[in-house]
Amino acid sequence: MPFVQIHTIKGMLNPDQKQLMLEKIAAVMVEIEGAGDPDFKKSVWINIHESEAECWSMAGMRPSTKQIEQFLAVRNAQAAKPQQAEQGASK
Repeated sequence: MPFVQIHTIKGMLNPDQKQLMLEKIAAVMVEIEGAGDPDFKKSVWINIHESEAECWSMAGMRPSTKQIEQFLAVRNAQAAKPQQAEQGASK
């Protein structure tokens, strides 16, 4: 019975991204540990643990909640550009 823990900064993943991550990780666990047996998925436990930005450090840098919000704004704007282009092309 595998237990997978994912630690991330609070707010980095929206509900759809979390769901996709859960599905893909479960599929990988079935493929690798469960030898492809779809019933193995019933025994896979996955937990996404979110911590405030200030609880993290990378190379001595501690991001603030404001920095994460700025990062997310840029990331979401970039992600929206291809979708807007597709919508414009389909009209």
